Amino acid sequence: MWLFYQTPAVAPNHRILVAGQELTVSDLASRSTTVAARLDCTSGWYTDAEWTAVSLAELLSGEQVVTAASIEVVSVTGYRRRFPADEAGSLWLAIAYQGVPLLPAYGAPVRLVAPHRRGFWWVKWVASVELSDRPAWGQSPFPLQ
Repeated sequence: MWLFYQTPAVAPNHRILVAGQELTVSDLASRSTTVAARLDCTSGWYTDAEWTAVSLAELLSGEQVVTAASIEVVSVTGYRRRFPADEAGSLWLAIAYQGVPLLPAYGAPVRLVAPHRRGFWWVKWVASVELSDRPAWGQSPFPLQ
């Protein structure tokens, strides 16, 4: 956790906007699978876990991904991270950790799982997933918020 940040209040009926399509947690649950991933925190700890999640490649059409330069994942807090569009298959929207629904402090109801990235890339409290023509490298390599 970042020093001094607070867990936002996210409504139980929270909807995630994925490339213009509104999805509920139930929508994600109906399409999810279990994925093993290591959350590698910048402060030195890590955890190997199973996440109940759905791949962004399943939620975005192939045509959308091919024509985009990047995928931007945005939190309800305004925090955001941008990824190369061709990484859609390795980015996941998670709703549970070790078979248990996410807790608010850990990103409930939906957080990004990015197995090949450090913890600060794992956006908590996901509000939207947007496709962009801006390149992924056009952002700071580390969070500035």
